Amino acid sequence: VAKMSAPTMEERKACWGARDEFWQCLDRHGDDASKCEKLRLSFESRCPQQWVKYFDKRRDFLKYKKKLETEGYHPPEAAGKS
Repeated sequence: VAKMSAPTMEERKACWGARDEFWQCLDRHGDDASKCEKLRLSFESRCPQQWVKYFDKRRDFLKYKKKLETEGYHPPEAAGKS
């Protein structure tokens, strides 16, 4: 079993920088990922795959949290009534 080595400080900084650039692009373009493809590829190439998955979930959570703070909680309509 191959053991993954922890990223160095430089690798972590490169990953976080690529993530921040990608997220800023998404913010500028209303989350239109097609406008940010090159930055997404840079983000994926500079970060371990598990980190990319984590950061994607983290962004979704932060957006949801911000929406709750600005709009308040609205229970979802009962879906799938038959």
